[in-house]
Amino acid sequence: MSITVYTSGLYFIPTPIGNLEDITIRALRLFSAADIIACEDTRVTGQLLKQYKITPKQLVKCHEHNEKSISVELCKAVQQGKIVCYCSDAGMPLMSDPGHILLQTAIEYKIVYTVLPGPSALLPALAMSGFSTESFTFLGFPPHKKGRKTFIDSLESYLNTIILYESPHRLLSLLEDLSTHKTLKNRKLYIVREISKKFEQGYFGLPIECLEILTSQGIKGEFVVVLSDCF
Repeated sequence: MSITVYTSGLYFIPTPIGNLEDITIRALRLFSAADIIACEDTRVTGQLLKQYKITPKQLVKCHEHNEKSISVELCKAVQQGKIVCYCSDAGMPLMSDPGHILLQTAIEYKIVYTVLPGPSALLPALAMSGFSTESFTFLGFPPHKKGRKTFIDSLESYLNTIILYESPHRLLSLLEDLSTHKTLKNRKLYIVREISKKFEQGYFGLPIECLEILTSQGIKGEFVVVLSDCF
């Protein structure tokens, strides 16, 4: 098998969401070849690179506070023949994660870019739910405050499987909203936390049942909430 020689371009690289063994060989080779690795948090990505004995040539921050300014610098580096990689702290960049401004800048500058396949909480949660995978809607994180009620009410218009991300601080609030909603209270849920980690755990039930279980157990970890389809 021949080893790929990577050429100048911008590479969006998914990173493990829990188990570090979920990193791909291609991702590791690109990290090793990169002239610049841009990431959401240099401490988090630095630990991942250290685990695989990769010493970055240049490791820079690219997050919500500086993404607009540094995106131009990164795209210009690609124009100069550099290999630039971007990753968020965990999972697939651009999917409820930073990276959109960088990608839009890449399109504007007409540089070569690609997104590698790899780890994401979305599809494992959907597959584990046992609900229909023929048609589904991913809506990311519900609004924190403004627009939250409107968002919850809008969910009943989706008859297919729905996938949400939610933080541990707001999960019980989400379940309370679902359990008191006139129609959503009857839709079965699959809730999974800590996907790919040692304490991965899933819960099935109606919103009120899941609320009771998780209230008694305590809320820890990152959660994916899957609502069953109506077909």
